[in-house]
Amino acid sequence: MAKVALVLSLIALAISVLAYREAVGTRSSGASLDSLEKTIQAVRQETADALARIERALRPAEDAGGAAAKPKP
Repeated sequence: MAKVALVLSLIALAISVLAYREAVGTRSSGASLDSLEKTIQAVRQETADALARIERALRPAEDAGGAAAKPKP
């Protein structure tokens, strides 16, 4: 009788572990991390583009070579 109780308790433990993993989402954490990394990369690129546009708007006197035009004294 004790052996049957042990087997049933192990089965219940396994089911509870599976339910916990499903509730917490440990199985899909790899997919969510990949999605988060893609989102962060996209935000970084958008930020870099926005900063480049702001820089071009603030420094319109630059020539194509990248050197700022110096005012003549």
